Amino acid sequence: MRAAAINRAKTLGGLFSFRFTNIRSMSSSSQDFVSRPVIKKVFAKLQKEGDGAVVRRGISRSEQKLLDPFLMLDEFSVSPPAGFPDHPHRGFETVTYVLEGGITHQDFKGHKGTIYAGDVQWMTAGRGIIHSEMPEEEINKGLQLWINLSSNEKMIEPNYQELSHSDIPRAEANGVEVKVIAGESMGIQSPVYTRTPTMFLDFTLQPGAHIHQNVPESWNAFAYVLESGEGGCVFGSGSSNASPVSAHNVVVFGPGNDGVSAWNKSSSKILRFVLIAGEPIGEPVVQYGPFVMNTQAEIDMTIEDYHYGKNGFEMAKHWRSQ
Repeated sequence: MRAAAINRAKTLGGLFSFRFTNIRSMSSSSQDFVSRPVIKKVFAKLQKEGDGAVVRRGISRSEQKLLDPFLMLDEFSVSPPAGFPDHPHRGFETVTYVLEGGITHQDFKGHKGTIYAGDVQWMTAGRGIIHSEMPEEEINKGLQLWINLSSNEKMIEPNYQELSHSDIPRAEANGVEVKVIAGESMGIQSPVYTRTPTMFLDFTLQPGAHIHQNVPESWNAFAYVLESGEGGCVFGSGSSNASPVSAHNVVVFGPGNDGVSAWNKSSSKILRFVLIAGEPIGEPVVQYGPFVMNTQAEIDMTIEDYHYGKNGFEMAKHWRSQ
């Protein structure tokens, strides 16, 4: 049964020190801002995950080297009775951002609660968590991001940071709204502590609006487009030579010393995307489904710990979600 749980969990689509970042409204002087180039676009195709859930996987193992410290990004859609039943994690963090509906979480340490549209749960799995993530309403959609932890933090005690939508700082100017889930933008800063320095920004641009967001030079960065009108979303150094990006695409940015520029070229539709960036860890990544360590020996030990209920998984033998 436990082996089956690991196999099921392997498929699941399974949150500080931060340099100042700023968003600038673009104008006729936009050529003064050098945007990072787009080096890869990935369309997030639908696939089944968990127990009857559907996800769009925007980041998988083929993008991990380009996007260290990020391991995975899923846009999920789940309705009862489907969901993500009891499964383990070790060695990284999950960020769950609900876009519609609600997700009820409970774990073997007694943590239980529901996050609704606009809410965020930032979970540090650390040395070990077994939890479930199940839909609360008829239609439930959101994003889940996996962020790696450095080798000296992989075995820390699990921890949660949870923000309701009203607790997430936001700002608006010149047709641009930003919700600051992690990091800083437009002069406002998130209260979230990120063990791996991370930026997670939710942008909405009205038709014709454009922005430039600073990103620290050494960080890796990508965007995921949630909504876009026909030909409306453009990233890059200039709108004249950049190709439009449609919804459900990951846009991977190359290195640069300035930041990321985006335009909403649609005349009638909003553009909404998340911009995510982080400081690379630069360590080996060995992943076995829901376990992410630095070596195969550590993965083997993790499987043994989970199987025998030790070193962080002591409650694994007796706990089942309600």
